[in-house]
Amino acid sequence: MPDLRRDHHCGELGTPQIGQTVTLNGWAHRVRDLGGLIFIELRDRSGVVQVAFNPQETPEAHALAAQVRSEYVLGVRGVVRRRPEGTVNPNLKTGEVEVAGEALEILNPAKPLPFPIADEEIHVEESTRLRYRYLDLRRAPMQRLLELRHQVTSAVREFLNGEGFWEIETPLLMKSTPEGARDYLVPSRVNPGEFYALPQSPQLLKQTLMVSGVERYYQLARCLRDEDLRADRQPEHTQVDMEMSFVTRDDIFDVTERLWQHVFRKTLGVELALPFPRLTYAEAMARYGSDKPDLRFGLELVDVSSLVAETEFKVFAATVAAGGQVKGINAKGCGSFSRKEIDDLVEMSKEYGAKGLAYVIVEAGGLRSPIAKFFREEQLAALAAAMNAEPGDLLLFVADQPEVVANALGRLRVHLGRQLGLIPSGEFCFLWVVDFPLFEYKPEEGRYTFMHNPVSAPHPEHLPLLEAGWHTDAAPGSPAHPWTQALSLQYDLVLNGSEVASGSIRNHRAEVQKQIFAILGMDPGLAGFLLEAFEYGAPPHGGIAPGLDRIVAIMGGADSIRDVIAFPKTASATDLMMGAPSPVDPKQLQELHIRVVPPPGAKQD
Repeated sequence: MPDLRRDHHCGELGTPQIGQTVTLNGWAHRVRDLGGLIFIELRDRSGVVQVAFNPQETPEAHALAAQVRSEYVLGVRGVVRRRPEGTVNPNLKTGEVEVAGEALEILNPAKPLPFPIADEEIHVEESTRLRYRYLDLRRAPMQRLLELRHQVTSAVREFLNGEGFWEIETPLLMKSTPEGARDYLVPSRVNPGEFYALPQSPQLLKQTLMVSGVERYYQLARCLRDEDLRADRQPEHTQVDMEMSFVTRDDIFDVTERLWQHVFRKTLGVELALPFPRLTYAEAMARYGSDKPDLRFGLELVDVSSLVAETEFKVFAATVAAGGQVKGINAKGCGSFSRKEIDDLVEMSKEYGAKGLAYVIVEAGGLRSPIAKFFREEQLAALAAAMNAEPGDLLLFVADQPEVVANALGRLRVHLGRQLGLIPSGEFCFLWVVDFPLFEYKPEEGRYTFMHNPVSAPHPEHLPLLEAGWHTDAAPGSPAHPWTQALSLQYDLVLNGSEVASGSIRNHRAEVQKQIFAILGMDPGLAGFLLEAFEYGAPPHGGIAPGLDRIVAIMGGADSIRDVIAFPKTASATDLMMGAPSPVDPKQLQELHIRVVPPPGAKQD
C-alpha cells in the first residue's frame, strides 16, 4: 500500500509545478470514464484539479480508478503536466494543468449521495440539506460562505485589538434577566429546584465590565433566545458584542463605521464611504414606513393628508378627521400595469394590515382612477404635484392610522423595489437610525414596554418626562403622555434593509435605571447585581452588538443566515442532523429533580 500523505493542495497547482511529482488527498468531485483514460476531478478545500489515469502507463492505478465514484476519499500521486492543446479548462484556476496519476489509494468509499455535491446550484428541500449537513457543507457555495465568515471574524478581531479593546469571555450559565425573549433554562443538579439561564446576550455582564474598569471590551458572543424563528433568526446566534466607557454616541459610531470599513475592505475589496448616513426613527418611519429602510432605491412615502382632508372621497377625509393619515407611493412607469397586477397589490396591502389600496393612473390627459370623480381638478393637480407624477406612473395610497399606513406601504415599497428591479445587487448601503422612542405602549396589555432593551438611556433633556409620567392626566399611549414623548439614546445600524446591529448609551446611575424598571413593571432584583455595582462608581458607557450571522449572510449573498451557520436549526428549532432536541434518560431527570408534565391534550404513555 503506497504512502500517499498529502504534500500539495489541489487548488494550488499550476504551471509553476509542471514536472513535479505531487501527492494529493481529497474527494472525487467528478469521475469521467472515456473507455480508456479515466479522469477524476479531485477536490479539497483549496479547489479542484484533474487527475488522468492511463491503462497503458499505470494499469494498477487505472484499474482502481475504475472503482471510484463521487465523493470517494482518495490519495493520489502523480506528475503535474500541461493539459493537451484544446483541453484547457478556463473555469478552473488549475485548468491549465493536470496530474498524470501514477498511484491511487481509496481511503474511504462513499454511499450514493442524497443530492449532488459538484453542482453550484441544487434543487433539493432544505430539510434534506440540513439532515445531511456534512455533505451540504462540502459544496463550493457553502465552503465560500464558511471561509468568508472566518475572514470576517479574523478582520473584526484584528481591528478591535488594534483599537485597544480587550476580548473577554462572559459566562454561558447565568441568572435569568429581563431582556425581552424567553430564556433557555438549565436546571442545577447541585441546587435542586433552581435554574441557570443561557444568555440572551452578555448585556448586563458587559456593563458590569465597564464598572470593573475594563473601558473597552469585545466578544464574539453566543446568544441564545427561545423565540419564534424566521429566515434571519436562530435560537443561537453570534454577535460582535462591544462596550466602551466614557464615550458619546458619536464615539461609538466612529469605531463601528471604521470597523466595518476595515472588514469590507479586507474581505470583499469593497470600500465603504464614511460617515454612514443617519435618519431619526421618526424620519425613517415617515419616509420609508420602516425603522430599517433600504436606501438603495427610492419609492419614498409621501404624506398627502392635508391635500385630501377636504375632498369628497370619504375614505380619505374621514381617516384624516379621525387622526389618521393618507400616504402614497409613486410607482414610476407602472401605469401600464394590468387590472390583475393592480388587484394583486390591493390584496397584498390587505395582508399587511391595510383595509384597501386606492390607485391613480397618470396619463397624458390627466389622472384616471375609480376615485377621481370625488376630486376637483385643482385637488387632482395638487395631488399629482405632491407625488411628482408623470404620464405612465401609478400612484398607490393607503388611508389608516399611522402604524398601519407605515407597515402596509413600507412593505409594498420593498415588494415593488424587488418586482421592478430597482434594488442593485453587489451594493452595500449602511444607515444609522437614531432617536428611538424610549418606550412603546402595548394597548392589548395596558402597559408600556421598552422599544429595544430596558437599559437604554433617555435623552438627557427627556429625563424629567420619566417622573412627569406618574402625574399626568394624559391617557397612556397617547401622544400627550410624557412616557410616549421620551426619546432614547438608542440606535440601530441598518444594512440593505436589515437591522444588523443595535446599541445605546446606557443608564449608569442606579436611580435612573430603577425608575425605568418601575415604569416597565420589572422587578429590579432581576438585575440587582448591576444596580448594586452602579452604586460603587459606574462610568458613563455605551455599546453596540452587530449580528455576525446576518452581516456575513448579506456580504455573501445568502438567502438566510442558516447558510452562514455551520449547524443551524430549522424554523421549529430542531437540528435534523443530530436529532435534537430529544427525550433524555429518566435517570437524568431524577438527578435533576425534574418531572416532565405533558402539554394539554398530549397522548399519555
